[in-house]
Amino acid sequence: MSPKVFSERILEWYGVHKRDLPWRNTENPYFIWLSEIILQQTRVSQGLPYFEKFAENYPSIEALAQAPEEEVMRLWQGLGYYSRARNLHACAKEIFENRQSTFPKTYRELLQLKGVGSYTAAAIASFAYGEPVAVVDGNVFRVLSRVFGISEDIMSSKGKKTFESFANMLIPKNSAAAYNQAIMEFGALQCVPKSPDCRSCPLKEGCFAYQKSMVDQLPVKSKKLKIKERFFQYNHIVCGAYTVVKQRGKGDIWQGLFDFPLKEVALTTSLSERAPYVFEPNDNIETQSVLEDPHIYKHILTHQRIFANFVKFVIREQHKINLEKWAQAKGFLLVDEDQLESLAKPRLILRYLNEEK
Repeated sequence: MSPKVFSERILEWYGVHKRDLPWRNTENPYFIWLSEIILQQTRVSQGLPYFEKFAENYPSIEALAQAPEEEVMRLWQGLGYYSRARNLHACAKEIFENRQSTFPKTYRELLQLKGVGSYTAAAIASFAYGEPVAVVDGNVFRVLSRVFGISEDIMSSKGKKTFESFANMLIPKNSAAAYNQAIMEFGALQCVPKSPDCRSCPLKEGCFAYQKSMVDQLPVKSKKLKIKERFFQYNHIVCGAYTVVKQRGKGDIWQGLFDFPLKEVALTTSLSERAPYVFEPNDNIETQSVLEDPHIYKHILTHQRIFANFVKFVIREQHKINLEKWAQAKGFLLVDEDQLESLAKPRLILRYLNEEK
């Protein structure tokens, strides 16, 4: 299939099937950038409400740059991959402080921004400024590998360069924005990862994978890294309307978010062996009740699988001052219900709190 026929058919299909999404109705680089960062490793259905919340709360790069980081993280809560939120905020401040709130206008310049890789730079450059540079995401890898029979491993550096070079050869110079949107949409709705409806595909006659019965074999993707499994025993400590929380530090998952004091134990440790023991006698903190929840919460991250259970300690209210001193000495915080609600928390903690109500 020639590049011209391929692009024409993709664009024709897009004209009929494209979804009406807010970031497609603007050439404002801020909103395009915002949508692309939110949609990285996120389905459109999940990312759309977050885009709308961010656009409403931060209608400009200045508004986002001047927002407190805690507020940005709280708004991002539940979307996962929290380094994206930190990079989003840092990039906004960089553009606001060093670039007079003006986005770079070329692909090469956009690559200099924090958290902006080749895909995001290509999206902004083509959607906002019409630069004929191809976006290459998972959808594009899949469409190109199947239609043109490209068997390079998409996880390898060589494979990524091959696809980027080929994608940039295909892109029509005068309709870069529409074409980039079209091929991504085609991969998202038509040429889907599993069991695509090839019989209704406008490219089937020239599709290598369809003609060779290799649809389920392309694209070639090397095995993922081994998943690390961890077990967290959380201590949910409450005293009246107050709860003990801690902010997670650098060098581990959920940096900057708030969860509860925890002990990481071996996966083979039994519940009886994990008997809670939090306070020393000289802490002068009297526990009214200890509720051990045998339920194990499972949370999947890209390279980690987290298992967790929660033990709830209810402290007598007359011991609040001693609990506050204990928490401060441990580097924890004692927060009221409104403060707890306002803090950015991992999705695992949100699930537990919602179920615990």
